[in-house]
Amino acid sequence: MNKACDVLVVGAGPVGLTLANLLGQQGVDVLVVEREHELVDYPRAVGIDDEALRAMQTAGLVDEVLPHTVPDQKIYMINGDGAILSEVNPTTREFGWPRRNGFVQPLVDQVLLAGLDRFPNAAVLFGAEVVDLTEDAGGVVAALADGGTVRARYVVAAEGGSSPTRKRLGISFEGETRPTDGIVIDVANDPIGTPHAVFGGDPARSYASIALPHGIRRWEFTLFEDEGEADVEDDAFVHGLLAPHVPDPSKLDIIRRRVYRHHARIAGRFRHGRIFLAGDAAHVMPVVGGQGWNSGIRDAFNLGWKLAAVVKGLSADGLLDTYETERLGHVTQMVEVSLRMAKEMTDHDPVKAAERDRIAAARTPEEREAQRRQAFKPQPKFERGVVVHTPTPVSKSLPVRDVPRLAGTIFPQPKATDADGVEMLLDDATGQGWRVLTWNNDPTAFLSAERRAALDKLGARLVQVVPRTQLPWARKQATPGVTVVGDLGGEASLQAWFDARPVGAVVLRPDHVIAAECLTQELDDVVARVLEAACAV
Repeated sequence: MNKACDVLVVGAGPVGLTLANLLGQQGVDVLVVEREHELVDYPRAVGIDDEALRAMQTAGLVDEVLPHTVPDQKIYMINGDGAILSEVNPTTREFGWPRRNGFVQPLVDQVLLAGLDRFPNAAVLFGAEVVDLTEDAGGVVAALADGGTVRARYVVAAEGGSSPTRKRLGISFEGETRPTDGIVIDVANDPIGTPHAVFGGDPARSYASIALPHGIRRWEFTLFEDEGEADVEDDAFVHGLLAPHVPDPSKLDIIRRRVYRHHARIAGRFRHGRIFLAGDAAHVMPVVGGQGWNSGIRDAFNLGWKLAAVVKGLSADGLLDTYETERLGHVTQMVEVSLRMAKEMTDHDPVKAAERDRIAAARTPEEREAQRRQAFKPQPKFERGVVVHTPTPVSKSLPVRDVPRLAGTIFPQPKATDADGVEMLLDDATGQGWRVLTWNNDPTAFLSAERRAALDKLGARLVQVVPRTQLPWARKQATPGVTVVGDLGGEASLQAWFDARPVGAVVLRPDHVIAAECLTQELDDVVARVLEAACAV
């Protein structure tokens, strides 16, 4: 078997499948190869966040993913006596979706796999192991274990933390591995029945108890150095772990059990010529933070639109260098946060646990509220890459305020209306891809013919946002090619966002990151700089 494609994705996990869906949407010829003969069905991630759900929305699969989620899942961090150390319960809908959601990963992975059936240019090949990669000036040839080959312009390795591709390329994977393992146990017919998750920082043995969709409960326990795989297969041992949690462990319907290892590692680089690392192949982190799966989806979302642009001849290859530039810093922060949380909740030194409890008890109401809002989770903010930072405008028509500039951060997604007045989330009202949004202005009035032509080549949408009261009038007056969106008003509206900042226009990337913000009169020049940053050709 000899095949050819634009992008070869190694690994049919959530990262590889998400990337393939995003590329398939863009008409890119993508092939996913997976050495196993079917999707992995053992316990892994249990949390999907608002950024990842927005990526699912972009991929056109969020309606299929949502039935496998528990929205707004609250987390209690407790000590060995059951006292609450902190509560995590963010209720924001800043990006259009609940910030914290429990989910069943194998079922969502199946949604991602089925999603590829929509695209004749996307395919998955199971039972195909890549044993070598040879790069030349025009692409990469992947040698398969069965003697076949796949030639691709680019390769993305998303085959997990033990990534053979990363090892083959000699890329470092620095960090730490804990000396003890953990055990994951999934149970059907949830014997607890509450909707929240509990992380128990018990110095005797740390654990987690998490409600999942469809009546499933996940338990995770730390194993000690003299415990291992053999113990996990012993029902008496497992029942002993669960005895403090349920009245009768012998009556539990255990559907999965598995040993896992705690890692916190980051690859030395995410790009090697035409080969990229994504997901666990590029970074792994402790499960306590619940961000390993979500960080991989961010990789796919960041890399997907860039690969599509280069493959389709819209941008030069240099755009792909920004993948590592943008993702490395944020994932490093996320690994550090996850590692800190893991050490706090899984330390079995009674003295350290007592000090943790003392610090938690002394938190101020403001600190507790910050914990509840999940303020410890770093949001992506790109200082370099496909982002243009403009100085704060100086104008007597603007009040002087100390507000942060938001280029390089994710643009919010409130509800709005389409031109017909139908309420929906902003990304659905505007359409996906590159977007130029102006408040209460026709963006074409501020763009030269040259800039409009360049934006049109990228498939960018020009969006005029008006108060809903103005929608019928603006719709009649709209310039052909301009999408009119109605703002609903209120604290979370687009009007409120623009009102709080000294800008009247924003340029949004396909991954909803703010590429630039400016006054409307500056728009043409700023768009030119964004196009340069995006290596547009």
